[in-house]
Amino acid sequence: MGLELYLDLVSQPCRSVYIFAKKNGIPFEFKHVPLFKGQHKAEEFAKVNVLRKVPALKDADFTLAESIAILLYLARKFKTPDHWYPSDLQKRARVDEYLSWQHMAIRMCGTKVYLTKAIAPIFLDEPLPPAKLNGALEDLNGVLKQFEEKFLQDRPFIVGNEISLADLVAIVELMQPVAAGCNVFEGRPKMAAWRRRVEEAVGKDLFLEAHELLLKPKDTTTESLPPEVKEQLKQNLLKYLK
Repeated sequence: MGLELYLDLVSQPCRSVYIFAKKNGIPFEFKHVPLFKGQHKAEEFAKVNVLRKVPALKDADFTLAESIAILLYLARKFKTPDHWYPSDLQKRARVDEYLSWQHMAIRMCGTKVYLTKAIAPIFLDEPLPPAKLNGALEDLNGVLKQFEEKFLQDRPFIVGNEISLADLVAIVELMQPVAAGCNVFEGRPKMAAWRRRVEEAVGKDLFLEAHELLLKPKDTTTESLPPEVKEQLKQNLLKYLK
């Protein structure tokens, strides 16, 4: 059995794994796990990832969860170019620093904006109060300032002159609020230039392919969902947006 990647490209971490594998010519079988249909909660998927989250990796009898762990596994197993996860001690530490910071910063704040603007209207019976979105946008603007001042500064990429896993993880997260109509690059020329460099380093066609599902006009409804799945997704959404 070859490498299997269980993904839904609406998910930021899934896109980072997908882009990394494709860019580096890593052969894999794409296993689609549609989040909005609740398939990640199915018993069958739990055999691959008991945490019932995507992305997930299956390599013969070996399974792995969590996107950062998967990215590092692929980088090491397939000996991808050094710039992705540098062998230089201090450059690698900078990648690790960003990957450690982003979970509770860019990822959390960008996801809240996306869920509040794009997903909550689909699953909730009543609109969220405007203060909820305003607060999410305020938090996002705060971490974007930190991203520019601390991690990007005046460098072409987060760790110098070449793209790394830090840039890849950052760009997919920042595209999430963009998909909800919040262009985080507008009015931020330094970040906009960085985005163009990342897209060019990844390959514009691959970048667009990975984000096509996220960026296309939304026609998602809950009509086809079993009531219990819809309710579970709704409760998960409310819990995240507290």
